[in-house]
Amino acid sequence: MTAQTPPTPPFRDARLPFAKRIDDLLARLTLDERIAFLHQFAPAVERLGVAAFRTGQEALHGVAWMGPATVFPQAVGLGATWNDDLVRRVGEAVSTETRAMRARDDRVGLNVWSPTVNLLRHPLWGRNEEGYSEDPKLTSAIATAYTRGLRGDHPAYWRTAPVLKHWLAHNNETNRDTSSSSVRPRVLHEYDLRAFRETVEAGAVAGVMPAYNLVNGRPNHVSPYLREHLRAWTDQDLLVCSDAGAPSNLVDSEHYFDTHEEATAAAILAGVDSFTDHGTDSSKIVERVQGALVQGLLSETDIDEAVRRQLAIRFQLGEFDPQLDPYADLTAAKDFDTPAHQTLAQEAAEQAIVLLKNDGLLPLSEDARIAVVGLLADECKLDWYSGTLIHRSTPLEGLYERFGAERVDFAEGVDRVRLRTSYGTYLSVPAVGEAADEVRGAEGALDPALLAGRTDLPPLTADAAGTELALIDWGEGVLTLRAPDGRYLSVADDGYVRASADQPGGWVVQETFHLEPSGSHENGHLLKHAGTGRYVSVAADGVKVAAENAEIFELEFAERGEDAVARAAASADVVLVVAGNDPHINGRETEDRTTLRLPAHQERLLRAARDANPNTALVLVSAYPYAVDPGDLPAVLWTAHGGQAAGTALARALAGDVSPAGRLPQTWYAADDDLPDLLDYDVIGGRQTYLYFEGTPLFPFGHGLSYTSFAYADLHIQQRAGALAVSFTVTNTGGTAAGEVAQLYTRAVDPSVPRPRRELAAYRRVHLAPGASADITFELPLSAFEFWDVALDRPRLEPGAYEVLAGASSEDVRLRTSVELDGEPGAPRPVREHGLNAADFDEQRNIAIVDHTKVSGDAVTPVDGETGELVFRDCEFGDGVTGITVEAAGEGVVELSLDGGPLITTLTLNGTKGPYDYTTLDAEITSVAAVHDVHLRLRGPLRLAHVGFSG
Repeated sequence: MTAQTPPTPPFRDARLPFAKRIDDLLARLTLDERIAFLHQFAPAVERLGVAAFRTGQEALHGVAWMGPATVFPQAVGLGATWNDDLVRRVGEAVSTETRAMRARDDRVGLNVWSPTVNLLRHPLWGRNEEGYSEDPKLTSAIATAYTRGLRGDHPAYWRTAPVLKHWLAHNNETNRDTSSSSVRPRVLHEYDLRAFRETVEAGAVAGVMPAYNLVNGRPNHVSPYLREHLRAWTDQDLLVCSDAGAPSNLVDSEHYFDTHEEATAAAILAGVDSFTDHGTDSSKIVERVQGALVQGLLSETDIDEAVRRQLAIRFQLGEFDPQLDPYADLTAAKDFDTPAHQTLAQEAAEQAIVLLKNDGLLPLSEDARIAVVGLLADECKLDWYSGTLIHRSTPLEGLYERFGAERVDFAEGVDRVRLRTSYGTYLSVPAVGEAADEVRGAEGALDPALLAGRTDLPPLTADAAGTELALIDWGEGVLTLRAPDGRYLSVADDGYVRASADQPGGWVVQETFHLEPSGSHENGHLLKHAGTGRYVSVAADGVKVAAENAEIFELEFAERGEDAVARAAASADVVLVVAGNDPHINGRETEDRTTLRLPAHQERLLRAARDANPNTALVLVSAYPYAVDPGDLPAVLWTAHGGQAAGTALARALAGDVSPAGRLPQTWYAADDDLPDLLDYDVIGGRQTYLYFEGTPLFPFGHGLSYTSFAYADLHIQQRAGALAVSFTVTNTGGTAAGEVAQLYTRAVDPSVPRPRRELAAYRRVHLAPGASADITFELPLSAFEFWDVALDRPRLEPGAYEVLAGASSEDVRLRTSVELDGEPGAPRPVREHGLNAADFDEQRNIAIVDHTKVSGDAVTPVDGETGELVFRDCEFGDGVTGITVEAAGEGVVELSLDGGPLITTLTLNGTKGPYDYTTLDAEITSVAAVHDVHLRLRGPLRLAHVGFSG
């Protein structure tokens, strides 16, 4: 008798819709198997032939953490290109390499955690390099382009499944897991949600990752916004992946829940589908979910809903249809590190360069003698989310290649020192010796993969001669020390100091030190290791960091960096000072910056070069803006860390082979005093970003110069049903082919509420030959002119005059016209019928928005429990009210006045059991009729949720 082939289960039947196949597979999984799927590392189900699955593969500007890959410019650099098509192609290349790398290493995941769409509201944010722009329109457009590239264009199957980071209002590293972003409704809808919404609605997003912080007093991982907003924007099954360790933070650091079972259940009910916690160990999460089930905090249906969304992504990635997966044939042999990817990396780096100032010094003449100086002059820096470089190009190397090494002089500008011990000996770096061949590659370059954290290399010693070290001062008292052969001093797990790192790096940077004055020695210093907090000591078995016996060192300078820079500058025709940051130091994930200023040492190098040679250009290579004084500098140029082709791209731009056409994706402020507090998320009330900033920026949003000139003409507007058609012409009026970014802004002329000074509505990057013109046309939906009306709790188009402005930046407006738009007239708030939700204020002073309950809603409280004020404009009381009711919790006083006049009544709350134990207070008032502004003053640590009026 012939054995029959078992029937194909429906979840394997590619003829069926994904939804039916997911239903079938879900029904075949046991409860324990489904629970196990909720962890980041979902195990295989061998009896069904289902493979293991891991959510999460970093791919911000190339495949990260998985070894060599093509490295593109940092995300903020991609934002500076203002080029959607280019960024889409970068996304295609990154996702192609992800697939190709997975073909040889199944640790590479296809659920990519990228891009970061957090708005660059505050330039001191340590992760500024990860975002695209301070503007929601530009951010969402670039993010949409990148996700479309990551997703691919097949109607059913995805090349990779991108997850947006980090939901929501996350723009600080300081206390990032315990701080709360107070976000008023207008800021929430017009600013923070908008960048996510427009990208999700474009249809190429697989999901989002909640941020570590709290928003309005509630952790993002239990935010009702996931259901109320995110999942309301699309019919697609979006996967919500937690950030690493964040589920445990709900109890451990945030103390928002008493037990992990409560916290885990609340996160699942809010919409979290995949828990990134405890590394590869899923047992904790499994135990917590099971406990929540036993306690009745969750149902199997809740678990199924989360697993269903995860399975939807896996089906879209072709896991269950390998024979139909259009991307299954991508392999490392033919689709990885291709010539096309190398060319694209250079194109992206070139387009990211922004010319900030130029008095004619650039482009460089072909016969110029060039001095290139500075700490970044011969560096190609990586960041935390970079892959390992296959190719590398530093500014110095790029200039050598473009102009010839004989015409380029180099001075790094580091201080060169010997460290003298209290015994009269000097710190000495042992030669690598027999390990040299292992440490260095075929061309003699240091291999970072081999060097990082090595314990087999000999530790430093002390001897009579010592070793001259490069002391590199990064500011904030942080320095690195480098041996003559390029190895950085580092501390391994055993505590010994070795010259064993190619670059500073790692989650905890082990290559950074602090010099502290020694109280017992006039010229002595203690050398403190930043990674461990311990001091360097000299022992018989080598130099180490220890809790005692700190060595006292004297610094003996062989050469000051300023002297080397001045010497190189004096003999050159043109000086290029390459300054900026190391992405692992003084501003990175877990660490915000403290100032906009360049480190003092780099300022000294810049001044030394400028004093020696007036033809000095500042080339900033950095992950964020700086406040620099360009007054006596003939040229200033900025680029983010540009990946593997950074140096080649920079040299080509400096030489004029390409004309810089990048534009600033965020405001560059002139001084720290221009900045709001890092935790002030009210961009409207705090007058933040180019949208509201009323000062004079150092360089405005959208700014960028060219080696040619462009003229704008013939601005026309045509009103259509539900939209405006806007057109104008841009002409290259100079003699150089170049790119221009035509920018369109709008402005409400006489708004009833504070509106942006101007707001980006559309943009287009075009490349024009000399004398050539481009006709630019945009269609603006009338919704682009709406604002969030807190009285109506929805968007509203206010009727009236609006300006439409076209130009080269937010401040360089070349054309303008106005248009009258019909809309919905405003009306006073019907407070007699609906009262006032406390968080729907028009103005506030010293007020924070907090959670009404742990599940939903907002309330307000005075900052630090002191005194705060709320203003609600144009409140309609009809023919009169004689009573007021407040819903509040805690302890304190609520005072009511109208129109800034005298106090009408006071309500005193004597204390409730807890912050969510609300009670109702009421009082009689003298009859109030007609329309008034309501002023509420809150005194003490109370929470106010709602105010009602009666009578």
